[in-house]
Amino acid sequence: MATVVVQQPLRHSTPPPSPIPSAISVNRRPSPIPTRHLPVCPTGPPPSDAQETPARCTTNDQTSSLLYPADGFVRISSPPAPNIYAIDAETLSSALDHMAAQPLPDPSQMFPWLHGLHPDNHLQLGFFSSRRKSLRRAPKCWRGITVVKMGGDLSKARIKGAVAPNEVISPTSRFLMADPPDGFSVRNFQIQTAKLAAMSDIVVYAEDQASKSELLALAEDFAMAQQAWRMKNDPMQERPPYNTFVVTSSFHHIEKKRPQLVAITADGQLTGRVMDFSQWERLEMCSMSRASEISKNVWLGPTPDYMLRPGDCEKPEIDPYDLMIEASDLASIPGPRFLATVDAKLEKGPQRIDFPSSGSIVLPSGNTREVEDLVATIRWIYYLAHPEPHEVADRDGDIAMTHPGKKPRRIFIHCADGYTESSLLAVAYFMFAEGVPAHEAWLRLHCQKGRNFFAYPTDVAFLSHVQSRLLQESPTNHNIDTSEIWDPNWFLKMDGSLPSRILPYLYLGNLNHANNPDLLRELGIRRVLSIGEPVSWTEETRDKWGKENLMYIDNVQDNGIDPLWQEIDKCLEFLEHDKKEGKATLVHCRVGVSRSASICIAEVMKTKRLSFPHAYYELLQWEENQMKKRGPLKRELEWPTVAREIALLNKPYSRS
Repeated sequence: MATVVVQQPLRHSTPPPSPIPSAISVNRRPSPIPTRHLPVCPTGPPPSDAQETPARCTTNDQTSSLLYPADGFVRISSPPAPNIYAIDAETLSSALDHMAAQPLPDPSQMFPWLHGLHPDNHLQLGFFSSRRKSLRRAPKCWRGITVVKMGGDLSKARIKGAVAPNEVISPTSRFLMADPPDGFSVRNFQIQTAKLAAMSDIVVYAEDQASKSELLALAEDFAMAQQAWRMKNDPMQERPPYNTFVVTSSFHHIEKKRPQLVAITADGQLTGRVMDFSQWERLEMCSMSRASEISKNVWLGPTPDYMLRPGDCEKPEIDPYDLMIEASDLASIPGPRFLATVDAKLEKGPQRIDFPSSGSIVLPSGNTREVEDLVATIRWIYYLAHPEPHEVADRDGDIAMTHPGKKPRRIFIHCADGYTESSLLAVAYFMFAEGVPAHEAWLRLHCQKGRNFFAYPTDVAFLSHVQSRLLQESPTNHNIDTSEIWDPNWFLKMDGSLPSRILPYLYLGNLNHANNPDLLRELGIRRVLSIGEPVSWTEETRDKWGKENLMYIDNVQDNGIDPLWQEIDKCLEFLEHDKKEGKATLVHCRVGVSRSASICIAEVMKTKRLSFPHAYYELLQWEENQMKKRGPLKRELEWPTVAREIALLNKPYSRS
């Protein structure tokens, strides 16, 4: 059982920060996607009997379903073919509504089986079930409904939650063996739809013009797969059988009479009645990082849709920016002659250039030419935005950095999400334009300008190294003594990222953030909620913060087994106190992407009165409890759909 305890200091010290190399170079390798460069996150010890929590429900009885028993349905297959039944739109709608109102099985019954326990994957098996081989067996408590569209084109005529046949069944009429045969993961969302389909009633349907005989043949394939699965996994027939159904109603009828079932219309239009995760992610990302002015005439934000998806979105009639600088993995630092060419073209209309993305400038090398080009580029941007007369030129005299009599140019620094690739250039420019050292630029951009940004440790080292040059040449700080510039301890310990501000009083972060209390104070954070990972603070620091401002949720390892949902209410009570006191709280685990993120999502759900759109199984279960307090239970999405959508969102960032 997870418990809430006061954190005790650990008897080990934090390692000193790595020294900053004295030489730098620009490496032309693409910068990695941030999720591939999360801090190393050991999963903690394997689950043991001592850590197990009594299940909320110890029965293995299957969830109630309107599709079982199938006695009341008309059989449409002929012997010796397997049983296949007809179902109309109205009955399907009722069955899905009924399933959404049934309690989810307890996580202890579903995991670790859902993580993937391939018989040849000894690493995964050894971690999860070395002591209890019974954990490898498919749980008896699940009975779902999997809707399958014949043909697999889900871009049109899609029923809510529908999947393509090849997502769950093989050409040999067997359910897919989705468990990874090697590797280790406790976040195998991509396998869970297929695994759960084998323990579901299958409902197949097709577009109105499709062949009825082909639809019946597909249904027979699924019925055969159900028989084969039962012979292998339930030879004693201890669980009720699963059945296959064919939708007899036309899709036109479904659209007209049961529109709540339709995610995408027959002509490919999103209905808005069913959430589209990818679209929502894009909208949320753009909202979170919408363009804002970070310095006079210089904006930072996401790449406009008309550039990301040419042809899908119309370009605005009037371009709001004179120069658009896209941070790109494949870009090189512009040279002075190239900038001179762009400078001349600005008289004819808006221009676009590329700049290296965050993480693409690495250390060390003795080549400083590229560093000079970088500083010159930042200087050029500044004098485009501030065309007042200045007697400044680059060191080689190739182009003049003055624009007397010209109008100020509006510059837009952008990347796809508005912060990941563009952070290096944005911070460097802010240092030059505002005349502030790196650490102050970090804080002012975040706290005063309200910008979120992502920087790599190499970016921190680079900006620390180059800040003297930038400040010496900054037009706003002529008298600065660069010999007195020093980096505070919190900046030297920083990995490049700041905790993510979720709400004004709520930050989400990792263990590195939590172990940097001086950084937290600079951000106005005064309380820390640790989920499964204690901070390594001195007793003096604990006393300074006040132990009442620290909470540690113990025995919640990131192993996919330890229950978290039972602790959510305690965590939210701790956050409630923060809101009343006007204090900001950091919620963290080790990496800040699973356990602590679940707590933050729960707080947002509670505060904003939002339903569960995307998170983990235990949050879905916690939402059930909240719904029961308000009235009848009805989930908006079922777990297989959630897992599938999460896997699709993560696919661009997964390792190849």
